[in-house]
Amino acid sequence: MTATAAPSLPLVIARGISKRFGALTALANVDLEIHQGEVLALLGDNGAGKSTFIKILAGAHAQTDGTLSIDGAPVTFSSPQDAADAGIATIFQELALSENLSISENVFLGREIVRRVAGIPFLCRGAMKDRVGALLKELDAHISDPEAPVGSLSGGQRQAVAICRALNLNARLVIMDEPTAALAVAETRKVLSLVRRLAERGCAVVLISHNMADVFEVADRIVVFRRGRKVAERRREASDPEEVVSLITGAHPDVRALEKAS
Repeated sequence: MTATAAPSLPLVIARGISKRFGALTALANVDLEIHQGEVLALLGDNGAGKSTFIKILAGAHAQTDGTLSIDGAPVTFSSPQDAADAGIATIFQELALSENLSISENVFLGREIVRRVAGIPFLCRGAMKDRVGALLKELDAHISDPEAPVGSLSGGQRQAVAICRALNLNARLVIMDEPTAALAVAETRKVLSLVRRLAERGCAVVLISHNMADVFEVADRIVVFRRGRKVAERRREASDPEEVVSLITGAHPDVRALEKAS
């Protein structure tokens, strides 16, 4: 008799996550699991609660109730640095890149490789350039010079730099907030390819997007938030854009029943 392999433990498990701001309940009793090597799309209208949930994952907010665990161990984040130390990186729409610095300098900003000579620190520019070059090659980012200034790059290339910075921080979960917003079609396809490459190298990716075509191209799993609650979870292959739109708007029978019950 052949033994069956045990299912892998989710990288992140959220149980009963709620967040209140005074009398306002932004999140109510959200349960969610995030697995390594998958792209999880987090969808919902503005105000649905997805941004609040992401900020809790990223350490920017502390949940009012509920628990988070990573690799099965409970965690409490008091700051974004706590989340980063746990392997969670967030890439916001604005990217927070310094246009006057090179790609390498942006990737290593605040974490530069240095060597000391007679007690004096010197930047190891060659080592940093080589590391960034290897990351760009791994991502197939088509950027030939790690020393190019970020200000000279296209929108898709800047996303690649932001991803490189996350990988250089040893991120295991990368949260991407509207990564294709305002990009042309060709650039969008490059970014979606980067998203899939992240998952293929074993990272967990949480993708926030309003673009249904993007979601159905790269997501493995889709979770819908509405009015601060998680109202649906679907495998991509078991759903379609029309169903997901109806879940987001509340027109779907499952959502109507859930909201009526609550």
